[in-house]
Amino acid sequence: MDTRINHQIRSATVRVIGPEGENIGVISLSEAIHKAQEFGLDLIEISPNAVPPVAKIMEYGKFHYEQQKKRREIKAKSHTTETKSVQVKIGTGDNDMQLKAKKVAAWLAEGHRVKVDLFLWGRYKYMEFGFLKERLERFLKLIPHEFKLAEPIAKSPKGLATVLERAGKK
Repeated sequence: MDTRINHQIRSATVRVIGPEGENIGVISLSEAIHKAQEFGLDLIEISPNAVPPVAKIMEYGKFHYEQQKKRREIKAKSHTTETKSVQVKIGTGDNDMQLKAKKVAAWLAEGHRVKVDLFLWGRYKYMEFGFLKERLERFLKLIPHEFKLAEPIAKSPKGLATVLERAGKK
């Protein structure tokens, strides 16, 4: 985003806002630049797409600082959440289950969604649904972080799956 100042402004007339925020009105560019120089400040094009363009009389350094500050605030507020994935098998040992549960808890603490798959292969795919669901719920009980089920436990192409979210959203 290039901001035009003083003689870089291309319009013949501009709507000028004074240094105290007061509306000076629509005047010619040369007159506006002259007014800005009287105050010892710059004429900065705030809204180039307006008709006529809006320009403000202020110090360019201060304007630039405020723009950076706004961008930083927007960047801080925008937190991207990913859907992380963890896979558990029927025969996964207790220690491995604990490690995976801790990893899931860390992801939930960061605010990510977590997809938990109970991976089934071969004849495991044809086992009773209730038994398989109980195995997946046993893993979910090991997770030391509070969570809620974003999607209920259901059959998936890999076996059984569910999606977890952090319980207490900000």
